[in-house]
Amino acid sequence: MIRRKEERKVDVKKMFNGDGEVILTHILNGADEMYGKGRVFSVSTLRPGCEIGWHVHHGDGETYCIVSGHGEYNDNGTIVPVGPGDVTFVDDGEGHSIKNTGEEDLISVALILYK
Repeated sequence: MIRRKEERKVDVKKMFNGDGEVILTHILNGADEMYGKGRVFSVSTLRPGCEIGWHVHHGDGETYCIVSGHGEYNDNGTIVPVGPGDVTFVDDGEGHSIKNTGEEDLISVALILYK
């Protein structure tokens, strides 16, 4: 399979009551394309000031690999700065959020795998 850039599914939505919207450009389209092992594999773009609000994972875990931009990552209540090359992970039963605190887009690759 080859999926051209212009064929990729893009969602723009508010996530978990965070400020602003997130642009999700899907790399794979859901569980079927992930052999039932996960539900999200996408590029997430947060414009300045936008965030993915606090949420807890149940039955899965999520990894962000920060590609560009700067932000604050809430790791179970501990706020840490993140930037290009940083990788975050939240496990089943844990919570997180991320906010773009910079002046450019915060771009990350997001992967959610089932436990």
